[in-house]
Amino acid sequence: MLSELGAEVIQVEPPGGDPLRKLTPFGRKDYMFTDKETGEAVGAHFLHEMRNKYSVTLNLETEQGREIFKKLAAHTDIIIENDPPGHRDELGIGYRQLKEINPRLIYCWVGQLGQWGPRKDKPGMLDPVAQAACGFVHGTGDPKEFGGTPMRSALWMADHVGGTAAAMGILAALYYRELISGEGQFIEATSAEAIIRILDYSWAWYGMDGSIRPRFGNWDLAINIYAVNPCKDGYMMVGGGHDRLWYRIWRVVGDEHPAVEEDILGDPHLREVADRLAMNQQIKTYTMLGEWLKDNSRSEAEKKLSKQQVASGGVLYVNEVAEYPHFKYRGHVAETESSHYGKILYGTTPFQQEKTPGRLKWMGRPTGYDNQETYRRLLGFTSEDFTRLKQANVL
Repeated sequence: MLSELGAEVIQVEPPGGDPLRKLTPFGRKDYMFTDKETGEAVGAHFLHEMRNKYSVTLNLETEQGREIFKKLAAHTDIIIENDPPGHRDELGIGYRQLKEINPRLIYCWVGQLGQWGPRKDKPGMLDPVAQAACGFVHGTGDPKEFGGTPMRSALWMADHVGGTAAAMGILAALYYRELISGEGQFIEATSAEAIIRILDYSWAWYGMDGSIRPRFGNWDLAINIYAVNPCKDGYMMVGGGHDRLWYRIWRVVGDEHPAVEEDILGDPHLREVADRLAMNQQIKTYTMLGEWLKDNSRSEAEKKLSKQQVASGGVLYVNEVAEYPHFKYRGHVAETESSHYGKILYGTTPFQQEKTPGRLKWMGRPTGYDNQETYRRLLGFTSEDFTRLKQANVL
């Protein structure tokens, strides 16, 4: 995210590359991108998150590697790392040591359980466990009464939310350094704690009377209708967040099923938002909406509901998102031509800003691609230095 906003970001990888480079769906190599020059294959997920980043290699487990890292830190505004708590301090390259070299350094640690606390040294809080540990997974999925079980997000959502929190903390620290202190600081961000922040009313509800927010599938605990529903050619999201929308939904349905509209609008137990939230009322309304939707495609239902200004839309597949006229017009999904990997389809920057828009310069680099340029420019390395350090497995 910072690289899209113009930061010069250098990805420091161990010799041989970051293990994430090797991950690919179903382990299939044909789902990987191959560098035209070196033949190195890289997974699509890693490539997508490597946008605009330079790639250098450095073995921090060697004394020479750590000395080089210290020299790099002298030229750096921000360091982001995710080693186990205290590991960098033991190596002599943690914040305590590096701030003596560069007092303006902003040092951001992103990890599993934090640098302090009773469980800080325990493993296991990577993304899926972080999702489960913070209360998110328990509240996601169908209710037990419907045969459902807790369900994690298929995307690495906790890592992305945690990373976004880290980026915001970094920008705040930069602002503070430039306007107030003149010095850097230590920042800590974890995936689980970032998710804890976004669990909306779960905390206040529990604090009020000890109630635990239950799983409710695609239905909503506070709004009816507000859910994904099956339709003729897939699934449809229909939102009726307040009374006006509620009645507009049934006006649309009533054009084709007058008896349904009459039944719904005539039911005294459906007049107010709170009255519609009882299980029986939810079952009744979603069943009747489903009867209408089964005869309508996503596009037909959206067109009809839009005439009444009802928030609605089909559940789109990725291929449909790529060709969705609005997203396509605004450039949210685009194709780039990489000199290394050929054509790559990607989700573009979310930073649509007049003065400081986000932008793509390149999509990833082969492992260590920028060693020569980076180390020569920042540290004055010579050809002899590269030969010596490579032989010693430092680069």
